[in-house]
Amino acid sequence: MESARTMRNLIAISLLIGTAGCPALRAESIRKVNPPSVPKPVAAYSHVAEVPPGHRLLFLAGQIGNRSDGMLAATIEEQAAQAFDNIRAILAAEGAEPRDMVKMTIYAAARPQNMAAIFAKRAEIFKGTEPPPSTWIYVAGLARPDILIEIEAVAAVPIR
Repeated sequence: MESARTMRNLIAISLLIGTAGCPALRAESIRKVNPPSVPKPVAAYSHVAEVPPGHRLLFLAGQIGNRSDGMLAATIEEQAAQAFDNIRAILAAEGAEPRDMVKMTIYAAARPQNMAAIFAKRAEIFKGTEPPPSTWIYVAGLARPDILIEIEAVAAVPIR
């Protein structure tokens, strides 16, 4: 009886304080895996991201390569780098980090000349964490002809 009461108290306390103040717990809250029953990913992504209870979902609008001055970067590689920076800034404004991302979709209206530059920027964003499930889609065009890439994201953040 006493251990049941202690357990209930511990659960109540953990619900009150959450895991936001404890980076070790927060980092382990979203499970990203590549099951051995399917082929390994062909690039840097995870096949599955599981969001446990107690998280709020953030659905980010597609980000393009607009700089803070409103100007669009020139090349697809520069636009991708800026879009990733914009995503990082939006996540930070919501108390989240790239490791909290559970899905990313990239829409490209052109084939990059330097795909390695885009992969390097993506690797920088997810350094030290498993990347989220991701999809890269080539499209005929985006909202304007000068927009060459757009990146959508979904993140899960512990409720505070």
